[in-house]
Amino acid sequence: MHIALWILLPTLTLILTGFVYQRIGGHRDCLRYAGAGRWVTIGEGCRLYLLEQGSGGPTVLFEAGIGATNLNWRHIQKAVARFTGTASYDRGGLGFSSRCRTARTPGNIALELHDLLKSADIKPPYILVGHSFGGLVMRRYALLYPDEVAGVVLVDPMRCEEWPPLNPSKQSQIELGKRLIRYAQPIAVCGLTRLAVTSLFRHSKRKKNKISGNLAGATVSGGRHVISRIAGEVGKMPREVWPVVAAHWSRPSFYEGMRSHIDSIPDTVREMERAEPIREIPVMVLTPGKSSPLSAACLSRIGDNVHQVIAPASEHWIHLDEPDLVIGSIREMVTAAATESIAATV
Repeated sequence: MHIALWILLPTLTLILTGFVYQRIGGHRDCLRYAGAGRWVTIGEGCRLYLLEQGSGGPTVLFEAGIGATNLNWRHIQKAVARFTGTASYDRGGLGFSSRCRTARTPGNIALELHDLLKSADIKPPYILVGHSFGGLVMRRYALLYPDEVAGVVLVDPMRCEEWPPLNPSKQSQIELGKRLIRYAQPIAVCGLTRLAVTSLFRHSKRKKNKISGNLAGATVSGGRHVISRIAGEVGKMPREVWPVVAAHWSRPSFYEGMRSHIDSIPDTVREMERAEPIREIPVMVLTPGKSSPLSAACLSRIGDNVHQVIAPASEHWIHLDEPDLVIGSIREMVTAAATESIAATV
């Protein structure tokens, strides 16, 4: 009995210490890294983190991929803000935003984005820019609020035909993601994720090593490929955002938000498979050179005024592999929208 108590008490003490460490660390992260933006309440106590840069119009709105935050666009947003107003944000359940209140489908997220823009007093017209899953959100937004949208740039948008229920072959990837999250969330609550991720990022930055090698080496074999791929892309981001990425990955709410996004993939696919094409609004689709180009039939399902651009040196994250191409595409949309606006007033 005494032996059991001697084992139990230190264990409980360590868990409690880790919990306190995590809570204090999360609070310090907000104070240290979130000062550039602001939180906007969109109803029922839901607060979304918003980052605005630049001035003028049309405003360029950025939507990140399924597990990413506004950090994913930080270097692109900074460049675009030199010639027009911009806004990026963290979806509910991710980054510095509060927990999500609805299923993470494009329709629900587009409604929340609209509420955010209205509450933040960011006026249309907008140029919508979305990567991967974020591309589906921007398509849905353009369908719901076409009068507010001057153009759309889709950066390798998620291809619904590749995911369940249309394509059951990737169900194993979804299940793997769920398993990793199920293990990660309780570890994050106890502060161990914060300790490990922060140390690995710091070591990578100090030794100028690749994040992917360090993180993959610390991961169980089942998830090593997934973690290596994600970390490899993060390694292409500006090093000044690495500590903020580490802060996001250290939050238990991040894993809860990721689980909500993954759980909603089948509903997302069903929703977008039934979606109407975007009418009259110009759409530019950037496709990686290392992927198959979208067919004419696929492009016609996106919209009736779609132009596809191949990014020859890119994989999935074109805005990290060829940022100048993405910036140039956005500038082209902004210029066209401004010219049309001037012509309409003459």
